[in-house]
Amino acid sequence: MAGLKSHHRIAIGVSGGPDSMALCVLAAHWKSENHNAATKGRSKCIDGLLAIVVDHGLRKESMEESNLVCRRIVDMGIKCEVARCAWLDGRPKPGHLQEAARDKRYEIFQHICFQHQIGVLLIAHHADDQAELFILRLSRNSGVLGLAGMAFTSQIFAKFPDCSGEALKAHGILLVRPLLEFSKEDMYNICRGGNQEWVEDPTNQSPLYVRNRIRMSLNSLSTSIFKTELQAVISACRITRFFVDKLCCKLINEAVTIVPHGYAVIDLGILNPTEVKDICLVKFIALVLQFISQKHRPVRGSTSKLLLDYIRTSPCKTCLTAASCYLCPAPGSKGTKILVCCSVNSSFPLKMELFEACTYGEHDCYVTSELKQIIANGIAYSDIFLPDASNTPFMDITSSESVLIEAKRLGIISDSTHRSIVSLQKEESENFMSKPAIISECESKDDVQHAGATPRKSIYPGQVGYFMNRFILNWMGFHKTSPNKSSTNEVERDKDLGVEGQCCSSCIIGHERGAEVRHMIDTDWIYLSNLSKLRNVENFQQQIHSKKTISCSDHAKLSAQRALASLKSIPVAARRAMPVLVNPQGVLLSIPGIGFTHCPRLMVYAVFKPSIPFGGGHSSYL
Repeated sequence: MAGLKSHHRIAIGVSGGPDSMALCVLAAHWKSENHNAATKGRSKCIDGLLAIVVDHGLRKESMEESNLVCRRIVDMGIKCEVARCAWLDGRPKPGHLQEAARDKRYEIFQHICFQHQIGVLLIAHHADDQAELFILRLSRNSGVLGLAGMAFTSQIFAKFPDCSGEALKAHGILLVRPLLEFSKEDMYNICRGGNQEWVEDPTNQSPLYVRNRIRMSLNSLSTSIFKTELQAVISACRITRFFVDKLCCKLINEAVTIVPHGYAVIDLGILNPTEVKDICLVKFIALVLQFISQKHRPVRGSTSKLLLDYIRTSPCKTCLTAASCYLCPAPGSKGTKILVCCSVNSSFPLKMELFEACTYGEHDCYVTSELKQIIANGIAYSDIFLPDASNTPFMDITSSESVLIEAKRLGIISDSTHRSIVSLQKEESENFMSKPAIISECESKDDVQHAGATPRKSIYPGQVGYFMNRFILNWMGFHKTSPNKSSTNEVERDKDLGVEGQCCSSCIIGHERGAEVRHMIDTDWIYLSNLSKLRNVENFQQQIHSKKTISCSDHAKLSAQRALASLKSIPVAARRAMPVLVNPQGVLLSIPGIGFTHCPRLMVYAVFKPSIPFGGGHSSYL
């Protein structure tokens, strides 16, 4: 189902508890059973299998415990690496502890997988985890898609993309949860059958955490019939999610165009929104808006209804701001196309994070092609089981309560199971409302800064920055001779400008100073317009043809003219989300996305490269 073969290189996330130890037992057996005879006897460790143990350092006994787990794993014939968390910003606060620990854990998983050229990570989530998540999301009024729980396969991506080469890529690993149909009791039985011991985390018993409370409530009333029927309704939600995701993928490929300047265009004629069911159309709009804004909160409630009404009004004649995006009719389309731009007037603060221009080198060469094939294998297999709309449940359901009512009508759950689920939902809803300080694991964390990351709005020569998780800014410095451009067009442009690499007294750039980064504003257009109209441009053209050294002011004038020509092809709403560089006095230095620079020696480039790719990467709920 995941597209995996035994020869693929695989990592396992291991805590040392019964779930992850059971996964180690099964993975080791699967790998060994299909092991190439030619490699047997060469090593005590199973080839192509790595366990990763993360010591969060949040309990005094955690180091000793992680070392114990490592020894047990090595005794199973699995290579193991222990990673220690460094909490650079201090220990997480209690309300954020589990959430912060999870984020740090997955960050480490990715890093180690990249180091070892591994593209697949197995995680030991099981059916009881799905049941807990179902009740949790039900108590938060999630719809059918949220109630589908955790994906069987999904991709997670590095915070910063690879900046090497001409093509910037989103680097990620495939997360696979092969135990989603196994129960917690199965985990214990597998460990016992494999003669494996496990450790128990005492924090799993604390009622302070929402999942623990739900787990305790489920255990108090879980009969075999209840468990079976609860898993059946979750499975029905997952089938619906699988169908909706497939349809949305098709609609995205056919009706959406992503423009390199950072905006999207939706073709309403191709989309035909009046013929698309609400559940699919809401998901489709959410995917577009989440990609453009890079804010991955669910689009729901009144915002969802507002967007549905907007996209179904054809021709489109009005503008709308929703979910950190600005929507309006695409210029020249007469309302048949919708422009989706990042809204610079949203409540999110300006964010600029500096990072090293990373390259994953051999990992990219070896793993990416293998991962593509794994994903393709999984898709080809799962597509065999794709239901049609008539056999997909819950397609017309709009609320969590309706899901349960429809499940009872379809005979998926009995009256007694329905009553028990509603009781659990009510209990957790009341807990949530009465304890607002407790942060649940499912809440969005888009605005919480990653440990060790330093958000800034300034950039200096030689630095690479990530602006609003959307644009990579690369300030390569100041060239002394002809600049080393990244494209033939840029090289030809600078040949036209007659760049000799000499700066002049009119330069407004302090070569030892940084620049502030902000969004483009209307006065930048006016500034370019005024700059382009200065009188001595004609003399400047003569200097170009005579190949004489030109001044910064002369260069800026012609660069402004060309920038204005480029900007005319970019809708006004989209321009306002583009990054620009200004000096400490606020004077415009560069609009790197369209090639404007105030100085011929300034080498700064911008590439639209969101941290999460369109659609969020591959995932499957089947």
